[in-house]
Amino acid sequence: MIRKIDFYKDYFIEFYSKQNVQVQEKIEYVFKLIRHVERIPKKFFQHLSSTDGLYEIRVEYQSNIYRILCFFDKGRLVVLLNGFQKKTRKTLRKDIELAEKLKKEYFNEKK
Repeated sequence: MIRKIDFYKDYFIEFYSKQNVQVQEKIEYVFKLIRHVERIPKKFFQHLSSTDGLYEIRVEYQSNIYRILCFFDKGRLVVLLNGFQKKTRKTLRKDIELAEKLKKEYFNEKK
C-alpha cells in the first residue's frame, strides 16, 4: 500500500451513506487507486490551486460528478473531509471553505 485513507469527523461518512450502491462502489474503486497507484491520474485526484494544500477526489458515475475534498498528513495519509455532488463546473466556495475550516481543526486538535 502506498497511501492510507482516513476521514476527519463524520462529513464524509454522511455524504457516502446517502449515495446508492453503484456510486459507493465507484468511490471505493477510486480509493483503491489512491491507496495503491504511485501516480494517481488527474481524472481522479487533483490539487485545488486556490487553496492551501486541499485536494479534490473526483468520482464520475453515469452523468453525475461527485467530489470529496481532502488533504495530506505525514506525506502518505490522505484525510477525507466533506463530499458533495457537483452540479456546475466550479467547485462551490462554501464546500472549499468548510474543508479549509475542517483542515485547520484537524491540525489544531493534533497539537
